[in-house]
Amino acid sequence: MALKKFKPTTAGQRHKIVTTFDDITCSVPEKSLLAPIKSSGGRNHSGKMTMRYIGGGHKRMYRIIDFLREKENMQATVKTVEYDPNRNARIALVVYSDGEKRYIIAPNGLKVGQVVESGRGVAPEIGNTLYLSDIPLGTIVHNIELQPGRGASMARSAGTYAQLLSREGKYAIIKLPSGETRMVLVACRATIGTVSNPDHSNEQSGKAGRNRWLGRRPRNRGVVMNPVDHPMGGGEGRASGGHPRSRKGIPAKGYKTRAPKNASNKYIIERRKK
Repeated sequence: MALKKFKPTTAGQRHKIVTTFDDITCSVPEKSLLAPIKSSGGRNHSGKMTMRYIGGGHKRMYRIIDFLREKENMQATVKTVEYDPNRNARIALVVYSDGEKRYIIAPNGLKVGQVVESGRGVAPEIGNTLYLSDIPLGTIVHNIELQPGRGASMARSAGTYAQLLSREGKYAIIKLPSGETRMVLVACRATIGTVSNPDHSNEQSGKAGRNRWLGRRPRNRGVVMNPVDHPMGGGEGRASGGHPRSRKGIPAKGYKTRAPKNASNKYIIERRKK
């Protein structure tokens, strides 16, 4: 996959950098794996705006992704690699030997026609899902479960991966994309490889309109508001706004918001890098 730059024929094209979509093999999604998404515009059940800067955007259909991969020791053939408007990674349509079709997060390097499996005794190859107890140490993985049987919840976005460092008793020690090192039960599953579309972080939208297509409305800074609207608002002229904090008064830039008595603290060996 490569990045595509544009000639500066217009202001919107001048800084635009997008991926070439070379890896995508099909533009029509599998109809049986689609579900509707209702856009809220940031409003709750009574119509009150509870999330700001949300609204508009292109209409989308949700692709039902198999994060569980519970069909064990049954081969599945990759039919297509597709674009998903709801995430920055690519998805792959796989067809199991019993005829069932499912979408999975496509690992980097997954090709059409390749066979993937999940379960015990499966080879640790790209796209295969194994238990952490069966994965060789040092292997690069993604789509990691936090609780057995609940489905993948960590290392799912484009280009991310985690590394299996060691095993101690019933726990595996994993280094996550954030830099955090934590313990996860060896009964949890993970998929071999790196998530697809690694160039996503190098893309540039080029213009504000592309954010509007994604449903993101203009966001104004707290320092330009009035004191009634934001803790950093007010002042004569272009005042800096005082201590950086959120609209609800929670300090930013170094203030720790994680609960000190959080139950999962005992599983974290090393916190993420600041």
